[in-house]
Amino acid sequence: MTWIETIRPDDADGDLKTLYAAIGSARGGVADVHRAQSLHPRALRAHMELYKAVVLARSTLSRVARERIAVTVSAANRCAYCVAHHSEALRQLRDDSEIIDALGRGVISAQLSEADAALLRWARQGADAPHASEAQQIEELRALGFDDRSILDATLTVAYFSFVNRLVLLLGVDLEGDYQATCGDDGGREG
Repeated sequence: MTWIETIRPDDADGDLKTLYAAIGSARGGVADVHRAQSLHPRALRAHMELYKAVVLARSTLSRVARERIAVTVSAANRCAYCVAHHSEALRQLRDDSEIIDALGRGVISAQLSEADAALLRWARQGADAPHASEAQQIEELRALGFDDRSILDATLTVAYFSFVNRLVLLLGVDLEGDYQATCGDDGGREG
């Protein structure tokens, strides 16, 4: 579970109960990362809105690319919880299992296209050393076919998962034994 008090879905009332119901219906259950924020429903709601805007919204950057970034950033931050959850999301999106497993180990697979590999190397650096970012890296991504909206959405994904990884790690959120049940496809939206 977590190192702090949380409110179970069966014990929730008011706004938290409504929020848990919405999360459960979209995701197949309420994951521990959501329960970890149960003492602050307003923050949890904002977190879920940010997730939908960053990971699920229509974009020139595919949902698979954003989930691969999620796993890459989470592996760089050594957040096994998020690696597991977002590797499962990639499986549900029918991504290649060898690529998923490699990313979960922090390895950028040689099976990836030059553009996809470059994007993930850039994302990993964004997790490890954002201060080392340079304009030339953006130019290189553009040269590989990423438009500015894709680059923005990739940046938002790196930042979002850096936030969530720290939330999970700082609060000691444990991976649920049945975590796959809470990795629903959020209504099948693909950006």
